[in-house]
Amino acid sequence: MQINYHLTEEDYLHFNLFHIKNSNTGRKVLMIQRFLSPVMFVVIAFLFSYITETPFLFMFIPMFILAILWFIFYPKYFYNTIIRQSKKMIKEGKNNGLLGEHTMILTEEGISDLNQKGETKVNWSGIEVFKEDNDFFYLYNSSVSSYILPKRALSDEQEFRKYVQSKLEVSK
Repeated sequence: MQINYHLTEEDYLHFNLFHIKNSNTGRKVLMIQRFLSPVMFVVIAFLFSYITETPFLFMFIPMFILAILWFIFYPKYFYNTIIRQSKKMIKEGKNNGLLGEHTMILTEEGISDLNQKGETKVNWSGIEVFKEDNDFFYLYNSSVSSYILPKRALSDEQEFRKYVQSKLEVSK
C-alpha cells in the first residue's frame, strides 16, 4: 500500500496537541498546575493577611476570584503555550524532512516514509502504539514521535485501519 500526502505545519501542531492531551505526563502536568496554583493563591492570601495584619477576607476574596479564573482558563493557556513552543521549534531549524511531501509505503515487513530529505523505515514491531483522532492516524515509533498520516490522504480509512491493526497484532 502506498500513500502520498503533504504534511503541513498545522498538521504537526495538531499532533503536538493530540500528544499532550493523550499522554499521561501531559495530563498530570496540566492537572498539577491547574489545581496547585489556585491552592497557592489561597495560601498567599492567608500568609499576606497574617504578615500585614490585613483582614483575611480582604485578601481572600480577590485571590479566590483569581483562583477560579486560573482554574477555568489555564487549560487554554497551557495548550496555547504548547502551540507557541512547537512553532518556535519548527522555526529553529530546517524541517524539510518533517514537513512537505511524503510517501508512506506499507509492506509486510513494516513502514517506509520517503520525503525530500531521505527515507525512514520501521518494522511493524517498532510501532509501539496506533492512535487516531478525527483528522489523523498516528503510528508511534517511540513515546514522543510518530508517523503522522492525514486521513484526507486516504480513499478508505477503514481499510487502512484494518490493515495496520492486522500487522500490529501479528508483530506483537
